[in-house]
Amino acid sequence: MTHPERIKIFDTTLRDGEQSPGCSMNLAEKIRLARSLQSLGVDVIEAGFPIASEGDFAAVRGVAAACREATVAALCRTTEQDVLRAWEAVGSAARPRLHTFVATSDIHLEHKLRKSRAEVLRMTREAVRLARAFTEDVEFSAEDATRSDIGFLCEVFAAAVEEGARTLNVPDTVGYTTPTEFREIVSAVRERVVCERDVTISVHCHNDLGLAVANSLAALDAGARQIECTVNGIGERAGNAALEEVVMALRVRSDRLPYVCGVRTESLYPTSQLLSEVIGFGVQPNKAIVGRNAFAHEAGIHQHGVLSNPLCYEIMTPESVGVPANSIVLGKHSGRHALSRRFEELGFRLSGVELDETYHRFTKLADRKKRIYDQDLLSLLPEGRRPAPVTAQGQAPLRIDLLEAYGG
Repeated sequence: MTHPERIKIFDTTLRDGEQSPGCSMNLAEKIRLARSLQSLGVDVIEAGFPIASEGDFAAVRGVAAACREATVAALCRTTEQDVLRAWEAVGSAARPRLHTFVATSDIHLEHKLRKSRAEVLRMTREAVRLARAFTEDVEFSAEDATRSDIGFLCEVFAAAVEEGARTLNVPDTVGYTTPTEFREIVSAVRERVVCERDVTISVHCHNDLGLAVANSLAALDAGARQIECTVNGIGERAGNAALEEVVMALRVRSDRLPYVCGVRTESLYPTSQLLSEVIGFGVQPNKAIVGRNAFAHEAGIHQHGVLSNPLCYEIMTPESVGVPANSIVLGKHSGRHALSRRFEELGFRLSGVELDETYHRFTKLADRKKRIYDQDLLSLLPEGRRPAPVTAQGQAPLRIDLLEAYGG
């Protein structure tokens, strides 16, 4: 029996993720999050871009000191000054990685770098050679790879490998590619450059077309074995591939994606919550895996199915990602089964007639009110079943006749 291949999870929340507007972190927050990422089980933590600022330099050095199990990477351009500064920051890590990059698309060469292809090849060779003088763990990225001429892209990657790079990253820098096209690009890199060499192909996808995770997973079929991603999918513009989505896709669809990774899935939600707390930037309610509504059900048909067997409408358990439990949300789409279950949880078992009467009153209220609270439900009970008002120590009565308040 063959064992599933292992995929490395490269987390760039602290570097690319922090570049998302409004998502900056101070040194203490970065170290706190880095420790959480290490506990989560990611393989690589990209801690920052040391030449960018004193703050980034300090963050990389701090994470290198704090995280002794995960590989800690520092980003640098293909210049001597960048490489030296990056190594100064990350060199004390137990498992340091230098991650150097240069653009390879013609639009970047002409308008941003103002360099020729020959100059980019020379810069690649010199930077990777210098980085290899410090560490065997060198990653090379071809920025804007998916808009690059495939022949030139492979030529640059071949030069990086010849100088000692052991990871080749194929970034979809502007979120431009599609799964089929990206599979072809990664396949070309594997067939023309990597061949039988001990070189890992990595992918780094942005979400401008909403395809970052789909593209990342498609690349696995073509031979990629490292996926670069961020918690909650934060990052430049529309963000990066979301770590939690990549990891749970591997777990839930192991029939189609026969790979494993080292992430402890039960820590996904707590890590997501920690990031939201640190940056003050929550995820949208309908965000896959970690959004508030990811395990919430309002529609009556769905609620009945979930109450009978959660697998009817949930492809993973809330507990598998660290969410305490699923949530039955009562609203205008809810059915009798969900309403009856909630009343039982509140201590009231209703007869069939009582449930019909109460459900009728409930739907009228739900048409007028977005959120239904337990106090609302108690006010809907038939006369004689409603709890007595609580007035001890000056407390307001528990029962509030919201039907009257909302014109019921």
